[in-house]
Amino acid sequence: MLTNCSTHSVKLGKKCTKLAADNTYEKSYVWFINKGNLETFDDKINKQNCANNGEKL
Repeated sequence: MLTNCSTHSVKLGKKCTKLAADNTYEKSYVWFINKGNLETFDDKINKQNCANNGEKL
């Protein structure tokens, strides 16, 4: 079901966005990514951001 999306890809695993100016961020274990944004996704949303935000890996 998750791998047959025609315009989206699915990434699994804990990933976070960078900390925003108001000290908030997004985290999830399941990410649905538009295939047009797939190349830059890991630069913006990744495990390292979780560690930088104070999350335990």
